[in-house]
Amino acid sequence: MADVEKDGLGEIEAEFSTSAFEALERDFQEVLSELVGDESLSKFREEYEKLHRALKKSHDQEKRLVKKCRELNTEIVNNAAKVQYALQLAQKDDTTIASLRKEIEKAWAMVDVSHEKELRAKDTITQLKDEINNLSKLVEKGAGLSVGQENMVKELLRVRDELQRQTEEQGAAVKVLETQLRELHKQKEELEVSQTQQNEKIEAQTETINARNAEISREQRRRERMDKELRDLRTKLDKKAAEGEAVGQEVLVAKTQVGQLEKQLTEARATMEKYLRDYDTLYQRTQKLTEDLEEQMEKTGSVHADFVSSQKELKLQRDECTRMQTAVGQMERKVDREHKAAQRFRQMVDAAKTPLLMSQQEVQSLKAELEVYKRRENTTRKEVDLLEREKNLQLTTIQKTEDKMKKTEDEVKNQERIAYSLENELAQFKAETVKQRTVIYQLEKEREKYGVEASEQRTMYLQAMEEVKLRDMKYNEAQKKISEWEAKLKQQQQLYESVRSDRNLYSKNLIESQDEIAEMKRKFKIMNHQIEQLKEEISAKDSALVKEHFDHQKVQKQREQQRNEISRMKRLLGQNDDIIHKQDAEIRRLASMIRRMDEEALTQRKEYDQVINERDILGTQLIRRNDELALLYEKLKIQQSTLRKGEAQYAMRVEDLRLLKMKVRDLQREAVIAKSNVVNVDGLKRDLMHKNKELLQEKTKVKALSEELENPMNVHRWRKLEGSDPATYEMIQKIQTLQQRLIKKTEEVVEKDMLIQEKERLYLELKKILARQPGPEVAEQLSVYQSSLKEKGRQMKAMASELNMYQAQVNEYKYEIERLTRELQDVKRKYYEQKRRETLAREMEEEENILGKSQARSQAAAAQNATTRFTGGGFAIK
Repeated sequence: MADVEKDGLGEIEAEFSTSAFEALERDFQEVLSELVGDESLSKFREEYEKLHRALKKSHDQEKRLVKKCRELNTEIVNNAAKVQYALQLAQKDDTTIASLRKEIEKAWAMVDVSHEKELRAKDTITQLKDEINNLSKLVEKGAGLSVGQENMVKELLRVRDELQRQTEEQGAAVKVLETQLRELHKQKEELEVSQTQQNEKIEAQTETINARNAEISREQRRRERMDKELRDLRTKLDKKAAEGEAVGQEVLVAKTQVGQLEKQLTEARATMEKYLRDYDTLYQRTQKLTEDLEEQMEKTGSVHADFVSSQKELKLQRDECTRMQTAVGQMERKVDREHKAAQRFRQMVDAAKTPLLMSQQEVQSLKAELEVYKRRENTTRKEVDLLEREKNLQLTTIQKTEDKMKKTEDEVKNQERIAYSLENELAQFKAETVKQRTVIYQLEKEREKYGVEASEQRTMYLQAMEEVKLRDMKYNEAQKKISEWEAKLKQQQQLYESVRSDRNLYSKNLIESQDEIAEMKRKFKIMNHQIEQLKEEISAKDSALVKEHFDHQKVQKQREQQRNEISRMKRLLGQNDDIIHKQDAEIRRLASMIRRMDEEALTQRKEYDQVINERDILGTQLIRRNDELALLYEKLKIQQSTLRKGEAQYAMRVEDLRLLKMKVRDLQREAVIAKSNVVNVDGLKRDLMHKNKELLQEKTKVKALSEELENPMNVHRWRKLEGSDPATYEMIQKIQTLQQRLIKKTEEVVEKDMLIQEKERLYLELKKILARQPGPEVAEQLSVYQSSLKEKGRQMKAMASELNMYQAQVNEYKYEIERLTRELQDVKRKYYEQKRRETLAREMEEEENILGKSQARSQAAAAQNATTRFTGGGFAIK
């Protein structure tokens, strides 16, 4: 009935948990469908999915663990019932053993009483035989019997018959008692055997109970450890919730829908916390380590696969980033080359423009000079013609004016000199005209050549302008591409930062998973050991099951007890409901205690020091306990020696009892022989009656004589009798000595019994003291404490190593942050330098353009200034 109710409650709880989990699944799907469209909450969605997967795994694990808990509870209840039944059987066996001991003691008392009666009967028989002999002698001496003697003989015969009857009855009673004693011995041996079997069963049940208690303690420790892990998960969940709130606040600025998401998140978080509380209450019961290990291995494999995939993605992104950086560098170098080529073409164009302008200016100046020379030649020709005409006129005038010759000789000479100089100048001008013609010819050739070159330069200039336009277009496209690539680079950098943070997170998760793998391997070893223990327990339980099959008939009698147990279990169920409510309050209290766990971390160190002090104290106590155990072992040796002496005395008493039994058998045999020898019973009876009569007569005589002696009627008649009955006196003395010896022996027996009782009492007290004293259980507990202390020390070392590792990671992260800040500063510096170089190049280009224009203007001005101008009579004015 209780099992049915338990199953019903378990089914109700399972239905409740499944319905709650289905509601949680629906809420999760709704929240996930709302989060799918928003890219800004992708990380939160992934974390939320991870938490949901972890909750799902924990729910499945919870189902298995609840099933395992039910099985363990039923097994514990069955074992407890078996132990109670075994204890009841042991108590019954103890009561039966005590009752049998009492019966044995009663039987021994009856045997002693029968022995005493037998001794008294033997004494009376010997006395009667002696009296019969005496009476027979008296009969032989006397002629006849008086009436008193006959009555005495009859009385003696009656007493003899009565004594014989009593001896027969006592013999039969002794036989009955011996048979009862043998049966009681057999029953005692059987009960001792059954008691040993029951003790073995009790020990086996206690061992199983101890194993169950150890398993329960291990499960409690495991529960505490899982509580700690759950608290860590809660802290992580709180952190994730804080991150989700931060993301929600960031998105709240940009979007209006985040309010609804926040409400849904708070509802989901409330449901999550509610189901986490439900999970916490159910999770605290027990756990199955193998499934834990498999799930953890799967989790570690998934995390490792995620980590490997993230590393691959990170590598791909890094390659893409490096490729993008190389492409950006190539584009920058290409842009620089294009800028340089454009500048070079511009310079070439400017350089080509300047000689073209100069050549054009030279051509123009040469043309102007040529025209000047032509004009001068015309003037000189005109002057030569004039001079020739003047010469002709002079010749005519010389002939006509021979008188004036002398007057004009100086003028003629001057004119001749002038003519000569003019002729020289004319020759020079002719040579110069030839030279100028050659120069003009050369200049025309050069003009043609420069015209070709100018046309080529013009085409090149036009091509260069087109190329410049194309380069400008390419430059603009490259600038656009560079801006796009910079945007992509920023995105890649953002992705790189996110991937790097994910990598750090995955590396941290990997380290945690590796630690968890190590912990799970250790748990797996412990589980293997527990599995071996469980296999041994299963084999023991199989053998016990065979025994239980034979005990099934006895179990049928216990159904009434089970009904009472069912009612008690109902009460316990009510108490368990109260305990569940208390545990809900305890869960709320634990939620407040989580906030105090940081403060307890400081107390752990103090507790560690206290544990070390307690270890030292326990070491000293262990030394004291060992000394006390040595003393107790010495006392035990003394008690064992006394017990051996008591056993020897008990063996002596048993030997005496055996001898007495042999004597009883001899007496019985003698009685049988005497019965066989007694043939004429009737005659002996008659003789006995006569002897009794005579005895009565003699007694009356003795009485009369004693009265007469006490009250003598004739004083002088009294005299001392010479004769006596030495045999009777000796027999009386012998009887007295035997009685004294018997009294001494009985006193010795009583003293021995008292000593035995005292020894038994001391033995029981010593047994109780030894039971109270710390035995091997305390040593085992101390070894457990030492192992737990070593485990705590190992855990402290592991925590210290983890702390060092985390500090090293923090230092690495700090160094990474510093390196990244330096790289960022370098990139910024390079960027600013590149911008400055570009601005400087732009300014230099502008300055070069301005300088080129100014040089062109200055060259044009110089060319214009370099031309020789003639005015008036052909003299050069400089």
